[in-house]
Amino acid sequence: MTDLDWAAMADVLELEGEAYQPYVQLALAELAQLEPQRITDVGSGPGVAACQLAAAFPKAEVTAADGTPELLARAEQRAKRLGVELRTRVAEFPAGLDDLGTADLIWTAQTVHHVGDQQDALNRLARLLTPGGVLAVVEGGLPTRWLPHDLGFGRPGLQSRIDAAMSERFNQMRAELPGSVATVETWADMLRTAGLEGTWSKTFLVDRPAPLDDGTRRWLRGTVERYRHGLQDHLDAEDLATLDRLLDPAEPMGLDQRPDLFLLTAKTVHFGHNPA
Repeated sequence: MTDLDWAAMADVLELEGEAYQPYVQLALAELAQLEPQRITDVGSGPGVAACQLAAAFPKAEVTAADGTPELLARAEQRAKRLGVELRTRVAEFPAGLDDLGTADLIWTAQTVHHVGDQQDALNRLARLLTPGGVLAVVEGGLPTRWLPHDLGFGRPGLQSRIDAAMSERFNQMRAELPGSVATVETWADMLRTAGLEGTWSKTFLVDRPAPLDDGTRRWLRGTVERYRHGLQDHLDAEDLATLDRLLDPAEPMGLDQRPDLFLLTAKTVHFGHNPA
């Protein structure tokens, strides 16, 4: 995995999971015909999706697996608060997968791209499936939008430039991962290479119109703070000044006060069945 401090990001990760819950609910509806006995959320973070899995399949034993104990503690607290049954397991990805045991449904969201050899990671995940089991991998989709193209100050099109900068950072991150392997990211084909059948991909919309609820607004502030810190060498002075103004709590057109913030994005989930 990368050397990100996941524990320090716990608040933002949980708020992000809550903001994106609609797509998980839609994706789980694709699996409504399943009657899994064991479910594992690999790279579960603070357990937002794991708790949704536990609610959707109340008869199943659901395990949230992650390499960061602090995030698993969050998952346990969340499950208790929501009244769902959830087990947790500390497991590095992908090195600790073999210790998790098999499952009838494995969910993993935005995790595979953090390892150098993505195909190897999918191969390992597929080996954990019981006969007839399903692997659901969340990767790709569309860039997130949360501001109008012209936000009233600075150059229009800020988010497009942030997208370009983040893409460069992502490419650099992938290149620097240990054992990094260049891969044509046709995920359904990659799942077939891992030995799965009946593969399909489906994209689900997340549409939270203005005005944003408080939790999504707080997630957005945390995200933009990360952009401001992480992209200071990738954006020009005018765009950095625009970010500073957006983050100013006293600014009427900043993130804390402006009424036109929204959340619009799409997440793609790739599914595959283990041959029975």
